[in-house]
Amino acid sequence: MAILIDQNTRMVIQGITGREAQMVVDHTLAYGTRIYAGVTPGKGGQNVLGVPVYDTVWEAVKKQNVNASLVVVPPAFALDAVLEAIDNGIKLIVVTTENIPQLDSVRMLYEARKKNVVIIGPNTVGIINPKDKVKMGSIGGDRPERCFVPGNVGVISRSGGMTAETSWMVKRAGFGVTTSVGIGGDSFIGSTIKDLLALFEEDKETKAVVTFSEPGTSFEEDAAQFLKEGGFTKPLVSYVAGRFTESMPEGTVFGHAGAMISGNTGRPSLKMKALQDAGAHVIERYDDVISVLKTVLGERVGGVK
Repeated sequence: MAILIDQNTRMVIQGITGREAQMVVDHTLAYGTRIYAGVTPGKGGQNVLGVPVYDTVWEAVKKQNVNASLVVVPPAFALDAVLEAIDNGIKLIVVTTENIPQLDSVRMLYEARKKNVVIIGPNTVGIINPKDKVKMGSIGGDRPERCFVPGNVGVISRSGGMTAETSWMVKRAGFGVTTSVGIGGDSFIGSTIKDLLALFEEDKETKAVVTFSEPGTSFEEDAAQFLKEGGFTKPLVSYVAGRFTESMPEGTVFGHAGAMISGNTGRPSLKMKALQDAGAHVIERYDDVISVLKTVLGERVGGVK
């Protein structure tokens, strides 16, 4: 099993005729993931590497029965694209677009929540399920199998690049992943660490979860409270990057838009303490992912032997 995506996922790519989207199509098809449709207004009737293109999501739903959308459009059009997907019954939307105006992000997330739609992102590298060879987004690039192998560990990362790196660390430990999710580097995102832990809790194949975190937001503190309340009962291995940022001027943005400390909000040291107090295995060095996973799960559980 996995969370969010599997062999029943019927993906449409909004903005499929753009340069970035065409690269994603190439890599996705090569991995073995099927793309059922693409949407670009005014480009209906074309195809991208054999994927039929429609003018509207409504057409894609009607003709291809799509149920998940990958949004790869410029920031100015992201809100309209997401609202169109929501209005046409799409229940999973992965938004790769970065630099979306915050008011647009707030509105799309509000509308999604009203309709019980799951959004990954914005500003996400995507999501991958290596057992079923299904991926949405640029995650893994042209050779996902280098980092992502099937197994029993879930991965959640606020950094796109570290989604792959963390999954590779899981592989080095002798395991593999059920699902790896880059949740996005913005302050306003659709699915937080807490949200995904709730899904991994219900997934029978996931035996543990590894998270990669950054300064900024209260995502880790919310996850810690979720652990304290018993919402997630499996082993959680957490690494929080960027402790050096606490000595920098308050309000400095460190890379991602959401990586900003304000008062006590967003401080890596406080995130680490909250997670540790809640029972997570908080590691001091990133490389410790390997030894801690081996200790927690045992060298013969799941993934690569």
